[in-house]
Amino acid sequence: MLSVPPVFFRPPDRAAESDAAREKFFVAESDHLTLLHVYQQWKAHAYRTDWCVAHFLQAKGLRKAKEVRAQLLDIVGQQRLPLTSSGRDWDPVRRAICAAYFWQAARIKGVGEYVNCRTGMACHLHPTSALYGLGHTPDYVVYHELVATAKEYMQCVTMVEPEWLAEMGPMFFSVKEGLGGGGGGKPEAAPPTPATPATPASAQGETETPDAAEALQRKLTGQRTRADIATPGRGGVGARRASAL
Repeated sequence: MLSVPPVFFRPPDRAAESDAAREKFFVAESDHLTLLHVYQQWKAHAYRTDWCVAHFLQAKGLRKAKEVRAQLLDIVGQQRLPLTSSGRDWDPVRRAICAAYFWQAARIKGVGEYVNCRTGMACHLHPTSALYGLGHTPDYVVYHELVATAKEYMQCVTMVEPEWLAEMGPMFFSVKEGLGGGGGGKPEAAPPTPATPATPASAQGETETPDAAEALQRKLTGQRTRADIATPGRGGVGARRASAL
C-alpha cells in the first residue's frame, strides 16, 4: 500500500463527504494500519470497483497493491518462509512497522509537534492523520517519510512504544527510567551513551614518568652515537663529512 499512489480520493466539490468516508477506515494508532484496514475491507467486498467509488477510494491503486502483495507472496513461497497471521491483534503489526522504521522515530514536543529522535528536526502530524482521532498525542511515533510544505509533515505515522525502539534499534536508542522516586517512572527512548574515544599514542607519551623519558633519551642518544662510529672497511658519518672537507 505504500508503494502505490494514494488510495484515498478527495474531490473538491465533495470534500466533506469524502473526509467522512475516510474516517470510517481510521485505525487510531496507525496510518499504516488504516491502509491495511482499507485493503482488508476491499478484499471482504470481493475487490469490487463500485465499492471503491462509493467509499472514495482509488480502485487502480488498490489493484496495484494487490499485484504487489501477490509478488511478495511468491517471494515468501520461494524462500519457504512460514506465513503467520496476527488475527485481530494488530500490536505485532505495529512492532513490525517499528522494526522497519525505527530510524525515523520522533518524540512528542508539543501539541501535534514532534522532533526526530536522532536529528532533532522538528516535524508535525498532518491534519489528515488517523492519529488525530486518538484524543491524545502519542509520546513516540515512527513515520514513512517527511513532506515539506509550510512545515515538515510526517506522512503515514504509527504510534510505537519506547521499549520497541530500544529493542529494534539498540544502536540508536536505550530505555531509561523517568525521574521520580521509586523507579516507577515512565520509560523513555534516549540516545545511547557515546563510546569513550581511544587515547592517541602521542597523548599517551605525554603521560610517561620522568625516568621513562630519560631512558628513552639515552636510548636515542646511543643510536645516534653508534651511527657516527666508523667500522673497519666502512666509514662512519663523521668520516664521510671529513673527507668531503
